[in-house]
Amino acid sequence: MDQATNLRNIIRQHELQTNQPATKSAKIITVTSGKGGVGKSNISINLAISLSKLGNRVIVLDADFGLANVEVMLGIRPQYSLADLMFRGKSIKEVITSGPEGIGFISGGSGIEELIDLDAYQIKNISERLYELDELADYIIIDTGAGISDGLMQFIGASDRVLLVATPEPTSITDAYAVLKSVSRTFEDSEEPMRIDLVANRVFDEHDGRVLHSKLNVVAAKFLRVDLQLAGSVVQDMNITKSVMAQKPITLAYPNSPAASSIKQLASKIHDGSSIQQEEEPRGGIRKLFSGFLNRKR
Repeated sequence: MDQATNLRNIIRQHELQTNQPATKSAKIITVTSGKGGVGKSNISINLAISLSKLGNRVIVLDADFGLANVEVMLGIRPQYSLADLMFRGKSIKEVITSGPEGIGFISGGSGIEELIDLDAYQIKNISERLYELDELADYIIIDTGAGISDGLMQFIGASDRVLLVATPEPTSITDAYAVLKSVSRTFEDSEEPMRIDLVANRVFDEHDGRVLHSKLNVVAAKFLRVDLQLAGSVVQDMNITKSVMAQKPITLAYPNSPAASSIKQLASKIHDGSSIQQEEEPRGGIRKLFSGFLNRKR
């Protein structure tokens, strides 16, 4: 019996023991980009804070392994990481570090990639704990590493929302298109085109954001099987640099700044579903995400 089959059996056993299906799951939002330095982690953190202020329970998973962008930008050093959950017996609650405005975040370390090396006992322990993580959050925001990898495609496939952050710079546009191309190829057998929501970052105004979306969408619509929508635009703002230097998110350091207002608008759209399409049911929460990594070993 392979690891993925083992995980599915564990989930079914949990449903039988609790006499109910595991339908409760957090909505997963994957935030990614084609290249580094486009503000992806800034978007992730400030989106989490804005969603929390709207009454949601939010946990950020720092999946940019080895760089620890989230903890550096928050100025908080976590005691434990995801690896401590998997290999050192820590609980879900122990590996969640408290952040500003009630958000939590999990330092990824190298943990998720190491899932492919777990034995059956470790799979059972982690799978059971993942139920608790789904119950602790309304949204899990995954701040991925920049670029294209098999891991990124697993995040995208398990997510309820995928936010692709890009700037008007030609290199950012080229690299964002490369991500879209990889998504199209990976999910070409899906019944519907994969939905990707563009966040146009560091633009002059909303019109510039629409222009950036148009540049990407004109080629995506013609050559790729991807449904690219514009989720929102975040305007260029010098206060972002100041907030990063102070290790304080811009939505807290400069809450009335143009960029903070842009991110709050994006959060409101996600919260009320007015811009980003809502699905009838979440795609499976964090359990499906981890199950996807186990499937890579098959």
